[in-house]
Amino acid sequence: MARPARRAGRQAQGAGLLVAALVAAGAYACANQGDPPGGPPDTAPPRIASVQPESGTVVPNWKDDAVIQFDEVIDEMAGGSGAGGGFGGGGGGGLTGLARLVLLSPVNGDVKVSWGRTKIRVKPKEGWKPGRVYRLELFPGVVDLRRNKLDSGRVVLFSTGAEIGHATLRGTALQWAEQRALPSGLIEAVPIPDSVGYRTLADSAGRFQLGALRPGRYLVYATLDQNSNRQRDRREAYDSTAVTVDSSATVTLFTFVHDTAGPRLRAAANLDSVSLRLEFSQPLDPAAPLDTSRIRVLHLPDSSAVTVTAVLTPRQYDSLAAAERAKADSAKQRADTAGRDTARAAGAPAAAGVPRAAGALGAAARGTPAAADTAELRRLLAQRPAPFDRVVLRLARPVVPDTRYLIRVRGARNLNGAVADGQAVLTVPKPAAPRDTTRAGRPGPPKPP
Repeated sequence: MARPARRAGRQAQGAGLLVAALVAAGAYACANQGDPPGGPPDTAPPRIASVQPESGTVVPNWKDDAVIQFDEVIDEMAGGSGAGGGFGGGGGGGLTGLARLVLLSPVNGDVKVSWGRTKIRVKPKEGWKPGRVYRLELFPGVVDLRRNKLDSGRVVLFSTGAEIGHATLRGTALQWAEQRALPSGLIEAVPIPDSVGYRTLADSAGRFQLGALRPGRYLVYATLDQNSNRQRDRREAYDSTAVTVDSSATVTLFTFVHDTAGPRLRAAANLDSVSLRLEFSQPLDPAAPLDTSRIRVLHLPDSSAVTVTAVLTPRQYDSLAAAERAKADSAKQRADTAGRDTARAAGAPAAAGVPRAAGALGAAARGTPAAADTAELRRLLAQRPAPFDRVVLRLARPVVPDTRYLIRVRGARNLNGAVADGQAVLTVPKPAAPRDTTRAGRPGPPKPP
């Protein structure tokens, strides 16, 4: 009886100690959670306290990590889903966590980005190369544990032996086929004849700037980085140009998908009795448009040729169609005016209308002035003709309903010069039968008993 009693006493004592420990831990957590009672809430974002190596310094024998030190603990998940640390900048997958907010160049391969509570540590997997100027860019987006966000970035430049330059490269990256800016595009300036270069990201309007470059000849790339891995991948749209940078230089890049296979004729449709629309698998080179000598239209089944009088781009067709509509509207307006004049001469009252000045004022009130950045975007896009993946054929005679046509295209060229032939079959639908309205309202035949 004594032994079970002693065992029960020890168990009760252990349970009491466990409860006391839990109570103390809870009290400690409550005392350290959030802001002090009665104090103002912390709404200040984290601030960069220091950077090692310091920007502008030369550190020939640097072996450690580059460190960005903050004045408080930062969230290791900032910048996107996934772990806060990891390799980035060279693999096939997209970057996650803090690696999305850091860009180190020039490097060949992956970059290790790790979290250290109040620090971000950065180091290339290949190690620091001697005689190289490194550019470490921190993008906006670092947050603290209370979700206060740092909305500014920082560029740090340090050298392992080479002289830091003072030239600047500026420019704008555009999406050529889509006719818009390339936001967050990957920009790379590679010194010729090197194979790795300095990198940054374009802003929301496609603008970018790379400073502290040494004067020389550079090959500049802009890439639509769809998988966010900071690399130019095979099917991603890009553009490149060579430029000489002295004290400064400005470039405009028109990105597009470089396809080694030429454009295929994908579909055909009739817009009206003498207009056919051809649709291709990719944009055509506006500098080498199709003409009537490279397109044949055959009437099936006898394969008799139908003469093609014109091959129009979408813009040309829209302009022509608008002119034809305006001509028809003008003729109709003249006829209506003549009718009103005849009625007025017979004593009919004039129709009430909106004064001309009021109409003009209304149109002005509806319009809004173009923004400066929109005007600049249009100016840059106008440097090259817009690509198109459709053309419109005008025929010498109307198509025949309820029949088929074979369209053959020879030598269609894409934006990077690849050429292909193709064909498609167009079936012209049979016109709908007119609706019989003669029996409307008449009773139907009597139902059988």
